[in-house]
Amino acid sequence: MIQGALAGLAAGGVYAALGVCLTLMSRLVRVVNFAQAATGMFGAFCAVWLVTTAGLPIWLASVLGILIGGVLAAVIGWVAATWLSEANVTTRSAMTVGPLLLLISLSFILFGNKPQPFAPIIAGPAFRVGGVVISQVTLATVGVAVVVALGVHLLLVRTRIGTQLRALSERPTTAELLGIRSRPLSIAVWFVTGLISALVIIIIAPSQSSDATGLSMLIVPAAAAALLGGFRRLDLAVVGGLVLGMLGGLVAQIDEVSVIRNFFPFLFIVVLLLWSQRKEVWDAAR
Repeated sequence: MIQGALAGLAAGGVYAALGVCLTLMSRLVRVVNFAQAATGMFGAFCAVWLVTTAGLPIWLASVLGILIGGVLAAVIGWVAATWLSEANVTTRSAMTVGPLLLLISLSFILFGNKPQPFAPIIAGPAFRVGGVVISQVTLATVGVAVVVALGVHLLLVRTRIGTQLRALSERPTTAELLGIRSRPLSIAVWFVTGLISALVIIIIAPSQSSDATGLSMLIVPAAAAALLGGFRRLDLAVVGGLVLGMLGGLVAQIDEVSVIRNFFPFLFIVVLLLWSQRKEVWDAAR
């Protein structure tokens, strides 16, 4: 049981990292980016192609794939900042469904519809805790999620750029009147979150379903993790991702209920939404 739960931490770290990215996007650029995992997936697929076809070393191909993921996200961000700057959150978020479907379709055209032969960039056990093995992949994904959450928190509260980003997210019109350049900052947020998405997907893909749809749909558990923090709190997004991963790993060890493993993120989302609306429901029932 414990081994299964800890094995799920690797996936939980990915959910947490992507959940942190979704939270950042929601807080800073007013978008729930449904293409968050898809840009990382496409960058990862490009990395595989660079290794298997172009013959590049795996480390160089991985770096280029991460950059491609960041650039793709930045292009989507440029579109949002240029033509949808005054749109509401719903419209801006709905726009990202287009790139999600486009990237999945494009990956089928360019790379085929079969899982890609990802070579692990890290592998093997990291250490043992009471006889339970913690893998290097687990350590990497959880580490990325925690470091990104802490780093962004420090950036937002202790730096001038962080102050500008918070002003842009909370008072965009006032920020622009004060001379803060909104478009470059917004695109930079898209670019950085694209880099993070591509990085964690390249790390986890060798041990997960490595087809385009499966990797792109990591957005669902990531959204569940971000929802725990109301798309505002980075720490709860990390906690939500890790809990989801551990629950998934635990359930996978029990044959009688392992079939519901893939439904956990949806159940998580439904429960959180119902809980968030409890006050209105109770008030209406009085």
